[in-house]
Amino acid sequence: MVFKQLRKSFQLNNWSIRYKLILHFLLISILPSLVIGLLMGWIVNGIVEKQVNGHTMQLIDNVNKSLDYYAGNIQNISYFISMNPEIQAFLSEGKKAIDDDHEEYRMSKFLQGFTSLYSEVAGIIVVRPNGDYFSNEMYARTGDSLAKESWYQEAVEAKGIFKIIGHPANRNVTTHSNYKDSEVVSVVRAIQDPDTQKTLGVVLIDLKLRVIAETVRDVRLGKSGYLMVIDDKGESIYAPKNSRIGSLGVALPGQQLSGMFAQTVGGQKLQFIYQKSSFTNWTTVGVFAVQDSVQEIKDINLYLVTFVFIVCMLGIAASYYLSHSISRPISQLASFMRKVEEGNMSIRIPEEREDEIGLLGRSFNKMLSQMTRLISQVWAEQRLKREAELRSLQAHIQPHFLYNTLDTIQWLARKDGAKEATEMVEALSKLFRIGLSKGQEMIPLTDEIEHIRSYLKIQQTRYKDKLNYNIEVDGSSDDLFVLKLILQPLVENAIYHGIKERRGPGMITIRAIISEEILELVIQDDGAGMTEARLEALQAVLQAVPSVHEAHAAQKAAAVAAASNHPQGQAASYGLRNVQERIRLSFGETYGITIESKEKAGTTVIIKHPIIHRKGQGTHDTNMEGVNRG
Repeated sequence: MVFKQLRKSFQLNNWSIRYKLILHFLLISILPSLVIGLLMGWIVNGIVEKQVNGHTMQLIDNVNKSLDYYAGNIQNISYFISMNPEIQAFLSEGKKAIDDDHEEYRMSKFLQGFTSLYSEVAGIIVVRPNGDYFSNEMYARTGDSLAKESWYQEAVEAKGIFKIIGHPANRNVTTHSNYKDSEVVSVVRAIQDPDTQKTLGVVLIDLKLRVIAETVRDVRLGKSGYLMVIDDKGESIYAPKNSRIGSLGVALPGQQLSGMFAQTVGGQKLQFIYQKSSFTNWTTVGVFAVQDSVQEIKDINLYLVTFVFIVCMLGIAASYYLSHSISRPISQLASFMRKVEEGNMSIRIPEEREDEIGLLGRSFNKMLSQMTRLISQVWAEQRLKREAELRSLQAHIQPHFLYNTLDTIQWLARKDGAKEATEMVEALSKLFRIGLSKGQEMIPLTDEIEHIRSYLKIQQTRYKDKLNYNIEVDGSSDDLFVLKLILQPLVENAIYHGIKERRGPGMITIRAIISEEILELVIQDDGAGMTEARLEALQAVLQAVPSVHEAHAAQKAAAVAAASNHPQGQAASYGLRNVQERIRLSFGETYGITIESKEKAGTTVIIKHPIIHRKGQGTHDTNMEGVNRG
């Protein structure tokens, strides 16, 4: 039981319109905002990460270009030195080539020019294979031959190719400036005889690390990130004081020239982005804490969350306001309707709104006014109906009394042998009997034909040979029902306005034709006919008769009155209009009377009546039952 109640309370159809509107507005405003916020956060996180990595890689590329530039300058210096004539003479002849003070001075100034022009050059020394050397700033610490140094051997093995050694270590060379090994980077190049490819000597150049440090240390990656440079052996060329590489053993992937990876160092997750120079074989590494980029993403996410929260709050407020503004007038309208249900028909909704609710209110007021009018009309009609029923009861007393009296007269006439009077009274008696039909409006077609036969027999007795008639009814129509007394007014018009006005005897023919679910009753005479003006007047009368489905019955009634007042239409229009009105009110505009006539050639009246096989059933049950109920 409790589960059923909970289930019923959660069904959307059981909610009030206010809560439905609130739910819909919230779904429309908040749900898209949340989806957009999450989507934007995901997209922005990816964009920020790509931008940070791309920016870092761009900085590393710029640093590598600067380092390649300085290394290229050193390489060019080594080329210039190897091609100098005095240096060539020294390498070929030894110290005797510079015994002259003037030659020694020139060589010294030549080397000094490079150190003066390129501030990154810490010192230059040229060494022969026998250990002799020449330099303006560098000298051997001991008397051991410099040709036995490791750096010298590496230059010889490189066979004239420029090679960066890295930081010097335990070498037998020093300078007047006394640079520490960690403050310089050594570069060597073997000078070879172009013909024999024999090594003539080696040029050693020290590059100040200060230049590299100035290029790298000004680059900042986030709040705590930095750049460092390592050689192809993984040894540090330059690293700031807070460097995590080397001291903590973080190794770079050896096969790739550039890339990125993350690794936890000392309990902190670091992001590494690196790029290797193909010229120097140095790798520039960008190191920054993942937390730095995450913090930027968190800041952006905070802005997004704040934006979504504000939108949600505004959406909730707007949802409550809009739902209240829409549901409140509907609730008021429902309240007015409940008062009407309680019987207060005089209440009216204020017509001050111009929206759909205002339209409903005005329609509701019009409906109440129409209902009040219809109730009054129904009450008046019921009162008139009761009066009409009383008058009908009183009117039926006289025909019944007359019918019984005629039976008595017929019995007395037959007793006295008055045959013609007997037939006349019998026909009149049948006429009254069928006319009464126990108060029923629908009678068998055979009774209607018998009624008109009795009527014509009475009229033939009056007009003698002037009136002849013929009735043609198929036996298949014996089970059909029709409205009673629809033939007598039309036959009466045919006699008085057709046969009577004709010279000589006349003929009236009555036929019943069944075709396409329609019963056609045809009354044809060869009487005087009518003029076109009179025919148009009668057709106007018949066309103006209202049906039960028409809303402008008053206007049609006015048209009927106008047509009936036509001088040529007054006499014949009443009976025709009466029959036309009864048929249309019972069955609709599809059925009724049509007239064809030509002056001095006769008139044909056709009644279109629906096929009704049994009283109370058929195509027009509802209309017929209504007619039978009076």
